Amino acid sequence: RSSWLLLAPLLTPPIPVITAPPCSLCPEGAHRFQWIRNLVPEFGISSSHVKVLSSPAEFYELLKVQIKAAKQRVVMASLYLGTGLLEQELVDCLEETLEKSLQAKSSPDLRVSILLDYTRGSRGRKNSRTMLIPLLQRFPEQVRVSLFHTPNLRGLLRLLIPERFNETIGLQHIKVYLFDDNVILSGANLSDLYFTNRQDRYVLLRDSPEIADFFTELVDAIGDVSLQLQQDDTVQMMEGMVHPYQGDKVAYCEIANRRVMDVINSARTRQELLHAKTFHSSQPGSSLLSQQGSQASGSLKPEPDTWIYPLIQMKPFGIQIDEMVTETLLTEAERDARVYLTTGYFNLTQAYMDLILGTRAEYRILLASPEVNGFFGAKGVAGAIPAAYVYIEHQFYSEVCYLQQQERVQLQEYSRTGWTFHAKGLWLYLAGSDLPCLTLIGSPNFGYRSVHRDLEAQVAIVTENKALQQQLHQEQEQLYLCSGVVSTSTFEQPNRYVKLWVKLVTPLIKNFF
Repeated sequence: RSSWLLLAPLLTPPIPVITAPPCSLCPEGAHRFQWIRNLVPEFGISSSHVKVLSSPAEFYELLKVQIKAAKQRVVMASLYLGTGLLEQELVDCLEETLEKSLQAKSSPDLRVSILLDYTRGSRGRKNSRTMLIPLLQRFPEQVRVSLFHTPNLRGLLRLLIPERFNETIGLQHIKVYLFDDNVILSGANLSDLYFTNRQDRYVLLRDSPEIADFFTELVDAIGDVSLQLQQDDTVQMMEGMVHPYQGDKVAYCEIANRRVMDVINSARTRQELLHAKTFHSSQPGSSLLSQQGSQASGSLKPEPDTWIYPLIQMKPFGIQIDEMVTETLLTEAERDARVYLTTGYFNLTQAYMDLILGTRAEYRILLASPEVNGFFGAKGVAGAIPAAYVYIEHQFYSEVCYLQQQERVQLQEYSRTGWTFHAKGLWLYLAGSDLPCLTLIGSPNFGYRSVHRDLEAQVAIVTENKALQQQLHQEQEQLYLCSGVVSTSTFEQPNRYVKLWVKLVTPLIKNFF
């Protein structure tokens, strides 16, 4: 298990790159982003249903409250579930809620579906699987645990590459937590660090049945092409399903593509029909009686001022919607617009770097200082990863300086004693505006892994509502307040020294972390 095995991922075949067609934005205000609905479903909601959270503790408490209140469904997708006391408390909450559901009636309504990554969730003797088996044993009809295994980890590579390093090939990286019709979107995993002192981002969408249905169907679709955890800690595929690493890879990826795209397209069709119906019923001359009837029954919804667009990226399955939308947003951001972009792991794709360096908007990029990097202090080869990120950051900063773009493109490092940094996303401020009208929030890090290797999902939230724009602005400010601006002197500090071997190896392995 020597460190040369880090190079084993290089044996995987390259994934073909498909470029997105150019796409123009519409003219004014928030509605300039309605082009996104040509690719994905558009969910119009009231801004009063959106709440931005700010701390890990708030996120953890909300998870417990929502689990306890759930009546119909709990759907949780994460990289992994940790094995500590806080995670056990979450499992206990699930058990308690399932028990109540079981006692309530002869056919309990509550269904629990959990989607994790196979390699990360199987790491170590005590792992995500062992944490969840008691639930499967106690509630076999109500609980489903799916473990996604990338089709790219197979054959000789799967035999050679050791635990932990096998996670570099590809992961289930989506993080979505939903309870009945309430949805939490985040970049945070279900682990004690993310409940205490690892800073991330979190948005709650309340009473949003259509969005909850979409993410339930998405998790179900990925679950259907994943290994199913059994009560005896074995795993098996659903009957008739191609195996991800023993079966034909092309056939598996085609089935997975079809399952996920069916979810996206059917939701898009549903939302278009709903939009058309709402539009016609709001026209002059539409039935006054039907409008009065819906008002009397209290079912008339407020006019939406906020739009949610789910952006999915699953390059192993040939799905690259998030990449297309992100590239278009960066391409079309006009002069004097400001883009605040944050990632816990600064390792942008070449396409994203070229767009940032070659377009007109101002960029403020927030990244982790070495001390708040999630790999800081790790044992073995992983301990050198923060230095690799410093090297990548220094190269990008040198390019910014070479192009004399320091005023337009600014790097800032998050630093907070006793904390690590895992926040990712983007806030877009249109020219002349002090508040953002769009944010991206979810699992992608804007790096090679996010674009090419892992399963990712985030949402674009577009809003015209000033109060919600203010919430998003405060979230951005709170994160950036803990940062310092990067300059040439930053890389002259002793803790920024990068060993020669790290500089030599980084270009070879940068696509794997």
